[in-house]
Amino acid sequence: MSDTRSVAGGTTVFGGDHPANGSSTKKPVDLPLGSDGVYAGKSTTTYKDANKSKAPFVIAGDYMDDGKPYFIKVEKDGVVAALQKLDLELRNSGQNRLISRKKPTDWIGKEITPGNIGLVNHGGLPKLITRPGRYPGFPFRNWWARQWHGTKGLSDTVVEFLGLTILQVSQNQAAVISDPQNHIFVVKNAGFVALALEGSYTVLAVVDQTHLPNKVKDPVTKQILGATHEVKMKSTISGTHTEYVVALFLDIPANNCAVLQRGDDLELLGAGQHYITNPNVTLRGLYTCGENQIEMPTKDIYTRDQVPVSLTIYLKWQLTSPLMLTTHGYNTPYDALRDKAQSVLTQIVSHLDYSAMVKQRSLGGDHMKSENDDPSAAFLDALRTQAMDELHQAALEYGIVLKDLAVIDRQFKGDVAHQMEKLTTRALQTQVEAANVDRENSNKIKQEEGALSVARIKAQTRNTQADSDAYNAVTTARAAAQALQIETEARADATRLIAKAEADAIRLRALADADVKDHFAQEMELRRLDVERVRSYGNKTIFVPTAEAGARAGDHMAFGLAAAMGGKEGK
Repeated sequence: MSDTRSVAGGTTVFGGDHPANGSSTKKPVDLPLGSDGVYAGKSTTTYKDANKSKAPFVIAGDYMDDGKPYFIKVEKDGVVAALQKLDLELRNSGQNRLISRKKPTDWIGKEITPGNIGLVNHGGLPKLITRPGRYPGFPFRNWWARQWHGTKGLSDTVVEFLGLTILQVSQNQAAVISDPQNHIFVVKNAGFVALALEGSYTVLAVVDQTHLPNKVKDPVTKQILGATHEVKMKSTISGTHTEYVVALFLDIPANNCAVLQRGDDLELLGAGQHYITNPNVTLRGLYTCGENQIEMPTKDIYTRDQVPVSLTIYLKWQLTSPLMLTTHGYNTPYDALRDKAQSVLTQIVSHLDYSAMVKQRSLGGDHMKSENDDPSAAFLDALRTQAMDELHQAALEYGIVLKDLAVIDRQFKGDVAHQMEKLTTRALQTQVEAANVDRENSNKIKQEEGALSVARIKAQTRNTQADSDAYNAVTTARAAAQALQIETEARADATRLIAKAEADAIRLRALADADVKDHFAQEMELRRLDVERVRSYGNKTIFVPTAEAGARAGDHMAFGLAAAMGGKEGK
């Protein structure tokens, strides 16, 4: 691999700002520009030994500004203008022209549409037809030693034909190219046209810088730290085909960073899209500058009375200076905190007795302390006053700020611990059983209270229902009496009205009869009454007068007949 060069009008390999986090035991220096290293968009901070030479990471060259022969940068006037410049350079140097002088027709031949160029093999050299139109296959001398190879678009990203290379990449694209001397350079948001008469310009890859395929995760917290992509070039050595990495692309999210290494020198890179082509520069690692948390089990630690204990602690930290961490040889903040936490906890636990540790039920900082905790507990005091403070001070040396520390679990081991665990377990079981009994009694009391409340509510409900029924009965009876009274009064009024009407009718008929003076009319009225009486009672009915003298004689006859009949029966 060769030195890294910048392309595309001053675009550099590492672009964008980066955080200058933390401090280091080594003095940070700004590296000067040189001829060997990797690019950075802005000057970066590098940690190195002051006794060593200040070799730069950063270069500010441009491959297309080096004046390579037959290499033309695509300017604002487009690809055709660049091809014309390349054609002029070839003719001035005594080489065959690149652009054909054929003139198009409009009726027959090979067709070239606007936005495309025609490719012709002219005796093994490329020949281009840039003007749209039709090109006939005669006269024959026009196609002597020439062969038609179709068309290509002027906006195509890569066009390669018989040593001619046309390249154009957009904003998010980056093309990795190997020149005829196998030097590697990268083109971003630009393009060029080049003709290699010896060797070739080979486009190894066109990379989408914002969607790199290989995601890099933190091995401990599983957070996404960034993405990488390696571009490889095939080489043939003694008949064996081998691939070598020639470029490394990085996509670093916001609040993350990367550390590069060249020898003993380190450099910090911020978020953004970067690439590396210098073989002397390697990626040390990707890091996040945000907060992280994890539960970490420790190795067995022995108390002062030789009882082994295993702890599980909760750690929360934030990396502020990745350079300080890598300077001490750690790949992740977890590795540095794990070793230091193990050392600090070993020192604390080794001065405590098992009996002092087993008394505590919960371990942690001030925010986890309750009123029932013993303020003089040895382990809790040691953890709060020593472990947190010592580990915080030690973490600052690695560029890490410790946010929180707590012990969330502890397990004692060994025979003594096993016996004590049994006793503790039995005591806990007794407490649990007593708590269960209390809970059952409380539940029974609550059930009885609930039943009493239910009975009271039911009684109140029945009383309310009885009151409602009585009120309904009284209301119904009162309504019935009032209805009967109204009905009786209505009937009485009706009867009274009927009687009055009949009396008025009789009175009127009597007055009408009294007004009749004619004897014959009176006789005829009596006869009509007799007819009506017979019609009403039947024609077999015998009417006996009761108010006349004859009627009384009939009564005497009936008495006499009855007396005679009674005398006969007496004899």
